[in-house]
Amino acid sequence: MAAHAHTTIPPWTWIFPLAGAAFLAAKAVGLVGAETVAGVAAAALLLGACVFASVHHAELLAVKLGEPYGAVLLAVAITVIEVGLIASIMFSGAPGAETVARDTVFSAAMIVLNGVVGLCLVLGGRRHFEQSFRGEGASAALAVLGTLAVVALILPNFTRATDGPSFAPVQLAAVGIASLALWAVFVFVQTVRHRDYFLDADADDAPVAAHAAPSDAVAIAALGALLVALVAVVLLAKALSAPMERAIDAAGLPPTFLGVVIATIVLLPEGLAAVRSALANRLQNSVNLALGSAVASIGLTVPVVALLAIPAGVTPILGVSAANMVLLGLTLFASTLTLATGRTTVLQGAVHLVIFAVFLLLAAVP
Repeated sequence: MAAHAHTTIPPWTWIFPLAGAAFLAAKAVGLVGAETVAGVAAAALLLGACVFASVHHAELLAVKLGEPYGAVLLAVAITVIEVGLIASIMFSGAPGAETVARDTVFSAAMIVLNGVVGLCLVLGGRRHFEQSFRGEGASAALAVLGTLAVVALILPNFTRATDGPSFAPVQLAAVGIASLALWAVFVFVQTVRHRDYFLDADADDAPVAAHAAPSDAVAIAALGALLVALVAVVLLAKALSAPMERAIDAAGLPPTFLGVVIATIVLLPEGLAAVRSALANRLQNSVNLALGSAVASIGLTVPVVALLAIPAGVTPILGVSAANMVLLGLTLFASTLTLATGRTTVLQGAVHLVIFAVFLLLAAVP
């Protein structure tokens, strides 16, 4: 990619988010019927365009900030969107509202660790044969991720303070605080204390150095455009939620499949950025994006769910099914083996894609 691609903001990357905002405003005042076929098609088209705009702005900021700050910024932005969608559905009273946090967080972890990582390793390995990254950072992220996932998604199945796979309020509050604290320590280690663990092992091979860094003014404009694009993604996805629910029901899929759809939409910008980095032989950036987003998804979502649910007297169901516990354990085991050596080939990617296919199968046919 030419250097000028990271020193300017192409017009389409802010035109489409503004068009999405205009569509949402027209929908709010009744000028556009989002429930019509034309309205749904327009919303879906604008949603896709806003996703690609988000990817461009995130990559520009990543070049400006350097690694791993760009990955952290995108992970936090994506998680804020995810939390907003979860909160809006959790208090809507719609079918499956009590499980939407669990379904979305679990789906996000499976999509990132198997779908995104698998695709990055297969496509990157196909083009570059073998790729490398820092195993120290990956091991640290997996330790945090495994702890968060087991505590938030498996432990509720075995507590006795409440009936069902959920925490009592005091348990939920404690787990929320612990999750937030662990995420904060991880970010501190990633960006300050051991930042070198998350940088390219072979600096000479890092193509990012060939890109001219954008100016401060361009970076600030990109940050504003990124926020607008991400908000547009959330609101457009919310506008499409009712048609998506009807489509899921018409297809004979379980209501919990909505969590897969939400996680896919929310993670699409980050997933695309990770795949593009792998194709450019920047696998370290792909690993930072993937693992960082999975850690942020659980580490930030659980505290916010606790903060919203406890005062409202809502008891969110967080424990996953027995089949999903097995799948989560297999994913963490395979991820540990895949990322242990700091070198990967298409074989590891194929393993993760197979697990991802099984996840999709069980999500559609529990």
